[in-house]
Amino acid sequence: MGKRVSLKDIADKVEVSTALVSYVMSGQEKEKRVSTEMVRKIWKVAKELNYRPDYIAQSLRKGSTNTIGLIVADIANPFFSYIARMVEDETGKYGYTAVFGSSDERSDKFESIINTFLNRRVDGVIVVPAEGTKNYVNDLVEKNFPTVLLDRSFKGINANYVGLDNYGASFDAVTHFVHHGYKRIGMISFKSSLMHMKERVNGYLEAMKSNNLERHIWLQEISRKTLKHGIKKIFTNFVSGKEQVECMLFANNEISVASLYCIQEKKIKIPDELSIIGFDGGEAFDFFYNPVTYIKQPIDLMVKESVRMLIDQINGSSEISQVILKSELIKRKSCCF
Repeated sequence: MGKRVSLKDIADKVEVSTALVSYVMSGQEKEKRVSTEMVRKIWKVAKELNYRPDYIAQSLRKGSTNTIGLIVADIANPFFSYIARMVEDETGKYGYTAVFGSSDERSDKFESIINTFLNRRVDGVIVVPAEGTKNYVNDLVEKNFPTVLLDRSFKGINANYVGLDNYGASFDAVTHFVHHGYKRIGMISFKSSLMHMKERVNGYLEAMKSNNLERHIWLQEISRKTLKHGIKKIFTNFVSGKEQVECMLFANNEISVASLYCIQEKKIKIPDELSIIGFDGGEAFDFFYNPVTYIKQPIDLMVKESVRMLIDQINGSSEISQVILKSELIKRKSCCF
């Protein structure tokens, strides 16, 4: 690989000072009263020498890289890949480039990605927190580093946040089941300290209590690490008659997809033997033999709001906002309606 062309190389060929070339390369030619002819000559030589600006050095001088970091849980998950796609498009409208990282729901990887972003001097971050990352997020917020939490939040952290009314989403799903005569309504969720999952569970529990169905509460909280095993056990028990439920609410996309695979494997008839409602949607929901009723999050609006908040912070705003958006229940054939 050849030696990188420097401003001095251009200056030597044009026979001017390196400072003069620097003014032109940084767009200060008018301010420094450089003639149009000289500007044209400098750019011509820069092109001939195949000069490439050192953006890292430029960012150190001006204190900005025009890049934004995004951390999601798993870029392979359709929900998060769509968020990443939207963030890329939306940040581009503001003249920023987005860089991505997946935490894989691991706090150590989350920390590593944050450190990488900071070392690369991103101007701000949008993060979907993983379990056990509260201290890392709080550190960013306390240092006034532009940060927006997306989809998930932590109690006690005063940060900008955009997410769903998770309580209301679960409450409405249970209410939908009840309105169509179901009583034995179950829910499969992850064991989690994250607020969004707790709110979804609370919405389910309160909806059951509000409809005097406490005796039918059937909540299965499984570990993310043993997702497939946990789901298989639940549906094996269902087929054997050990689990007397008429319908199930799946608390997120991962649980929904894993459950659909198991339902197919066990040949459970949907909705004749079991009615189901999932979270977030996706191709698996569309191509299931009975398209799945699901809770749709307004991802486009969530991303637009989070990017807007972050840009405002980068531009000096100290305002803290918590934006909670409503979901929509997409009614299809997996649940009688």
